[in-house]
Amino acid sequence: MTSKAKLLISLREKQGTPASGTSLAKELGISRVAVWKIVQSLVEAGYSIETGGSGYLLDPAKEKDFLYPWEFGERESLFYHYKNTESTMDRAREAALRGAAGGTIITADKQSAGRGRNGRTWVSRQGGLFFSIIERPRLTVADYSLVMLVMQIAAAKSISLICGRKAYLRWPNDVYINNRKIAGLTAEIAGEGDMITYLTGGIGINVNNNAPSQKAVSCAEITGNQIMRKMVLNTMINEIDSVKKLYNTTAAYSQGNRALCEEWNSMSDCIGAKTAVFEPESKDDNFAEKSGRILARGAFQGIDPAGRCIIKTEEGKLYFNQGSVSLAFLNVSHNV
Repeated sequence: MTSKAKLLISLREKQGTPASGTSLAKELGISRVAVWKIVQSLVEAGYSIETGGSGYLLDPAKEKDFLYPWEFGERESLFYHYKNTESTMDRAREAALRGAAGGTIITADKQSAGRGRNGRTWVSRQGGLFFSIIERPRLTVADYSLVMLVMQIAAAKSISLICGRKAYLRWPNDVYINNRKIAGLTAEIAGEGDMITYLTGGIGINVNNNAPSQKAVSCAEITGNQIMRKMVLNTMINEIDSVKKLYNTTAAYSQGNRALCEEWNSMSDCIGAKTAVFEPESKDDNFAEKSGRILARGAFQGIDPAGRCIIKTEEGKLYFNQGSVSLAFLNVSHNV
C-alpha cells in the first residue's frame, strides 16, 4: 500500500480523534513534511481533513463516496480511476493493450458515452457504480461466456448481500430485484488465433442514482439508505474471487463448466417463463424495450454448460449464444 492509503486507514481508525503529524510520521515511517504533503493532496482530492493544534482529523460524519485507487488497500496498484470519461470500457481496452494484468479495474464517477451490449447506450447517472475489469483467462474465444457467468453470478450475490433482498439473473447479462433491473454487464474480447488475449467485463450497478424508469431500481431505493459505492465494489470483487475458487476457475475456466451452469440456473427467476427471442432495436441498454425481429418463441429452460440459453419450442429445443439476441420474458412472477 502507498503512504496515502496507510494514512487514510490510520485516520479512520482514530474515529474522529485528531492525530499529530509526529505520531503519523512515526507510524508510517515517513517525515512530518511527507505527512503534510499527503494530507494536502487528499484535501485537494476532496477529503474533509481538518488541521489544528492537535493534529489532523478526518471526521467520519463528513466522509464522501470516493473510488480512488488508494481506497482499495492492497489492491491499489490494480485500480485506475477517472472522474469523467467516455466509457470505462474504452479505458480498459487501452490499459489491456498496454499490458495491464488480469484483475485490473477501471472506475469512473461519470461516463459520457457508457455502453451496454452490442454498442447500445448505457445511461450513467450520478451515484451509480460503473467499472470495467480486465481478465486474461486461458480460454478460447468461443468460451468467453463462462467469464461473464462468473461476473453475473458475483454481481447478483453482491447485490443480495447489500440490499437484503434476493437478486435474480436473467440471460444474457442482467440482474433483477423484484422484477426490476438493478445491474447489467457487457463484454469486449480480443484474441490471437482462437484464444482470448484479454477480456474486459463492463458492469453498471444502480447504487444511489435515480433509476432510469419504473422498470429499474437502485440499491438506495430498496434499502432506503445511501450506500458507499466503494463498499459495493469491494463486495463485488470479493464475490468474483469466491465464485472463481468455488468452481475452480481461478487459473483456467473449465470448458463447459456444468457446476457453474447449475449455479446460474438456480439463481434465475425465469426458468419456465414464456419467452420471445429477438434482435433488439432499442439503443438503450438500461431498460431496453423488448422489440425487434422475433427469431423464436417458447419456454426458457435456463442455460447449458457453454452459457447458451435454451428455448423449448413445439418443434424441440433451440440454443442461442450470447451475442446480438435478447430475450423477452412474458410471464415472470414478481419475486419479493
